[in-house]
Amino acid sequence: METAIVILNWNGKKLLEQFLPSIVNFSSELAEIYVADNASTDSSIGYIKEYFPEVHIVKNTTNGGYAKGYNDALKNIDADIYCLINSDIEVTENWIPPILDVFNKEKNTAIIQPKILDFKARDTFEYAGAGGGFIDLYGYPYCRGRIFNHLEQDNKQFDDVAEIFWASGACFFIRSKVYHELQGFDEDYFAHQEEVDLCWRAQNEGFDVKYVGGATVYHVGGATLQETNPQKTFLNFRNSLLNIIKNVPKQWFLFVVFLRLILDGVAGIKFLLELRPIHTWAIIKAHVSVYVNFYKFLKKRKKLQKKYEYNLHTSIVWQYFVLRRKKFQNLR
Repeated sequence: METAIVILNWNGKKLLEQFLPSIVNFSSELAEIYVADNASTDSSIGYIKEYFPEVHIVKNTTNGGYAKGYNDALKNIDADIYCLINSDIEVTENWIPPILDVFNKEKNTAIIQPKILDFKARDTFEYAGAGGGFIDLYGYPYCRGRIFNHLEQDNKQFDDVAEIFWASGACFFIRSKVYHELQGFDEDYFAHQEEVDLCWRAQNEGFDVKYVGGATVYHVGGATLQETNPQKTFLNFRNSLLNIIKNVPKQWFLFVVFLRLILDGVAGIKFLLELRPIHTWAIIKAHVSVYVNFYKFLKKRKKLQKKYEYNLHTSIVWQYFVLRRKKFQNLR
């Protein structure tokens, strides 16, 4: 099973200096390694050519963000399995075999995520994916080991192989055939939650998404956009709403969209009370962008086929903020 590890880079020489060595050292025997460069203007490419000549370089002509960057690059990479990995991730010894083992045994599994721990607090799950992602009634994503900003310590509670709803784009394994059948990431997202949409569409077509806790990576997080950056707030709120418009079944559509808009308004008020009005403005801009793109995304809707894992019994907002349940194991 041929595997290609593909690192998306944009002006990330410092990150490549820090994290590329671990990927080369612990992966090169099992996979070809590529850097997909989004038209960088720093010396990233020169650094790779000088110090890691065995790493292949795919040059994109523009910086189209995460979605377009990978879509463009993967047209030029031939492999059975793609591993899409952020440039701020440190991998560990023997991290790939447990994942390939699941792919070999489970032909219906199309997407896999490893355990993602925090690079700076190595016994703690990391925000972007943690122990595998899920989505609630109103389209809010959460994870085993991470609900909103609450992060659990890793006490081996998620050292299993489990079915999940979405796998993190920070370290995202996918069968190349499925990736291309689904036409890759939706480039209208640019960045953030495009992996949720792709996993949703894969399940619509009957494929499984899995988490493999026997493989571990460490993620810095926020290397591209810090949590305090209003652009990140804009993308997360906008793209989450676009996921709903694009994927929620017809019978729940109006109900979910209406209540989600109300909840976003509450979030905007919360930012105001926290004296962070720039994030309230980011939510307003996100909603304006959704209105502008509403009919475009209605046309993208697909009918669910095999199964329906969208959790109609959970409001993560209610459980976290009202019932104060901050661990995945305590959710109802």
